[in-house]
Amino acid sequence: MAKNFVSNSQESVRMFKNSFLESLSKVHFFVPIIIFVPVIFVCSYFAYDKAIGALNYIWLFLFGLFIWTLTEYIMHRFVFHFVPKQAWALRLHFIFHGVHHDYPSDAKRLVMPPSASIPLATGFYFLFNALLPANYIFGFFPGFILGYLAYDISHYAIHHFNFKGAFWKNIKQHHMLHHYQDPTKGYGVSSPLWDKIFNSDFIKKQNG
Repeated sequence: MAKNFVSNSQESVRMFKNSFLESLSKVHFFVPIIIFVPVIFVCSYFAYDKAIGALNYIWLFLFGLFIWTLTEYIMHRFVFHFVPKQAWALRLHFIFHGVHHDYPSDAKRLVMPPSASIPLATGFYFLFNALLPANYIFGFFPGFILGYLAYDISHYAIHHFNFKGAFWKNIKQHHMLHHYQDPTKGYGVSSPLWDKIFNSDFIKKQNG
């Protein structure tokens, strides 16, 4: 397949003439932790305050983690990799995800900036709160947000860390194939689970 432009520079390409808009498109990898770890604790406190019960909290937390993995896959495959035809929409697509494929080592565009993550998290909170029984959101949402943080931080690590363990080496290989071999496969970043289920995984060579 045709190879697109890919830069291995860790510098950030400028996307906006306006300096304020440009600042909204960049973020250090630890910023999501600062923003969303308190969300996990606050929701967990409300779970205790509303007395949803320890067992309910545990299974809702794990369910939230599980639903995040599916959400990650769906958003990456069907939202971030949806390529529109209109010029303005193509520009928007580049801002949201195309820039990452052109500049995959850009250290300040590897985690989602608060200008996008906060509105998305708010939208998901109200969506799940409407779908779940009363107060169950306080068990479910902390797990969902922890899944998001694991995705964001692991995405940064995949692009900038050299792993020694087999587990993380396989995770990194999966994502690097998505970038450098075929961007129409390998949509799972923190896990290849849904790629295997929905037949979008790579055929990887096994050692030995």
